[in-house]
Amino acid sequence: MILKSRLFFLLFFTLLSSVSFHAQELGRRSSWEAKIQGPSSNKPGAKIQELDTNSPLQRAGFLPGDLIVAVNGIGILSDEIWTEVSYGLRANDPTLIKAVRNHQIIEKSVIFNPVSREKHSGLDTFYEEITSDRGITQRIIITKPKKQGKQPAVVLIGGLSCSSIETYPGRSGNWVQTIKDLVEKSGMVVMRIEKPGVGDSEGDCGKSDFLADLAGYRAAIQYFKEKPYVDPAKIVVYGSSMGSALAPVLANEFNLAGVISDGTFFKTWFEHMLEIERRILQFKGNTESEIVQKMNHFYFPLYYGMLIQKKTYQEVVDTYPSLAEHNYHSAAHMYGRPVSYYQQLQDFDLAGAWEKVQVPVRILRGTNDWIMSAEDNHMIIEVLERNGHKDHKLHEYLGLDHWNTIHETPKNSFEGNPGKWDEGTINLIISWAQEIVGLSTTSQP
Repeated sequence: MILKSRLFFLLFFTLLSSVSFHAQELGRRSSWEAKIQGPSSNKPGAKIQELDTNSPLQRAGFLPGDLIVAVNGIGILSDEIWTEVSYGLRANDPTLIKAVRNHQIIEKSVIFNPVSREKHSGLDTFYEEITSDRGITQRIIITKPKKQGKQPAVVLIGGLSCSSIETYPGRSGNWVQTIKDLVEKSGMVVMRIEKPGVGDSEGDCGKSDFLADLAGYRAAIQYFKEKPYVDPAKIVVYGSSMGSALAPVLANEFNLAGVISDGTFFKTWFEHMLEIERRILQFKGNTESEIVQKMNHFYFPLYYGMLIQKKTYQEVVDTYPSLAEHNYHSAAHMYGRPVSYYQQLQDFDLAGAWEKVQVPVRILRGTNDWIMSAEDNHMIIEVLERNGHKDHKLHEYLGLDHWNTIHETPKNSFEGNPGKWDEGTINLIISWAQEIVGLSTTSQP
């Protein structure tokens, strides 16, 4: 009897353990299949401009000109809310849409279609899930060459924005092309991680903070290293923008084989934001005397209040009303992320991670990147050399801006003028990754 009881409890805890280590299956993302203008100029509601033929909204009877005022009971009061609702749209789940037409309410339940998953010739593509220690289940996408045995790999860590790392059909742009080329041309296993609230992942990207993002990356890398087709001794981390600053952190923690940083920074976020504001003032034609005056009276107190004193932008402006006309951020967000994200980032020791790096380092910087400073990149090289690091390279790519685009000047990029795609950037990144893990490489600049 005692033996049976022990066997029962052993079986029970074995089953319990197996359940706890599996992330819950995520629903598939969807899209509006329509052109919709979100709220603007403090006017609530999202206006339908065009509907795709036979789209779920069209079949439900909605028309161009209808103003969507609520989705699943959430009022569309700002562009931030509209963005969050759009990111949270899921296929095959009834979604209650409330709209206004000719001053009359239209309310219907709509079931949206799943976005097609990406496919790549000659590669296996896996859509899987991990759950971080924050309890958030996130989508990871792994692509693998169709061959046997353990293979070298790349972990891609993207920037801070809430944009997806998925290259689903119909999506385009230079960053999307960068991802596709990495996946299809590297000859390596590649893993990407969707942030909380992005793509199929649980959560709300507009509320998720820096440490939540980091927790997801950590969980994904630990999971990835255990894959039977991945050589855990040959994993390179490639970080872009914010991901480039996290790359050495993750390489140190998980004993990865190398670091590739693309569009990186080194200083604290407080220093970083002040440098950006100075460059913007220059682009806008301010004299040097005007820049000094505005930096001292407006931007120092604005970012000191948010980043050092841990206030929202609204709280800072309430204390110093003269800052209102110079604050282009919303009440409690910046670049789509909550102020808590940047407050945690301000306190995080990113620079110290570079002092501890022992593996090969490759850094790509565009000469027309007005977001990240040239000085930060050279500071990283100086730190590496001061600490006896031997295998590092900094390549300053002529004309490249922060968004994988070639421009004539930094100001040309700042003004939003169209630039050119140059596949040389991703070819360089691929050749670096192959070099670090010992694969045959293409020619390097």
